[in-house]
Amino acid sequence: MTVTAEQVRQLREQTGAGMMECKKALMDAAGDVTKAVEMLRKSGVARAETRAGRTASEGLVDSYIHPGNRVGVLIEVNCETDFVARTPEFQELVRNLAMQVAAAGAEYLRREDVPPERAAAEREIYAAQLAGQGKPPAIVDKIVQGRLDKFFSEICLLEQPYIRDDKITVSDLITQAAAKTGENVVVRRFTRYRLGQE
Repeated sequence: MTVTAEQVRQLREQTGAGMMECKKALMDAAGDVTKAVEMLRKSGVARAETRAGRTASEGLVDSYIHPGNRVGVLIEVNCETDFVARTPEFQELVRNLAMQVAAAGAEYLRREDVPPERAAAEREIYAAQLAGQGKPPAIVDKIVQGRLDKFFSEICLLEQPYIRDDKITVSDLITQAAAKTGENVVVRRFTRYRLGQE
């Protein structure tokens, strides 16, 4: 199977992977670009997961003020080196994450950060909505868990669909950034301000 330089270039633009990685993926996928992208994403995710334990103490603090000056965000995103923190790609990632917080109204970083009493209250509400419908308890539990997962995907930044591509979550976006940079990338914290709200 012959892989052209143009195919490699296109795959590099799509994935941000190295030239040799792209060429190998195209050869393994018999020239099928879609399969090659999938293979690179899987291998990138695998490598990114092995980096997750490494210390990320560099990075950026950025702010975003939504037009109209009614919503503002401060966010800290960390990586491992100052070199990566200064790259336009990392700066764009941080800016996009700040815009995500402003637009989608995340309240917490991950579901573990949601106070247990709030999650319990939501669970009770969903269970009460289904009470008296005659559904078996196992089905009720599944429906309640599904609604709770949806609740978390609305208020937890890492679980939200990414505003620029709703086929991926914010967590997927960060994993892709880690795969491209070769470093552990972590959203450390954020604060969202809305005019007139505590």
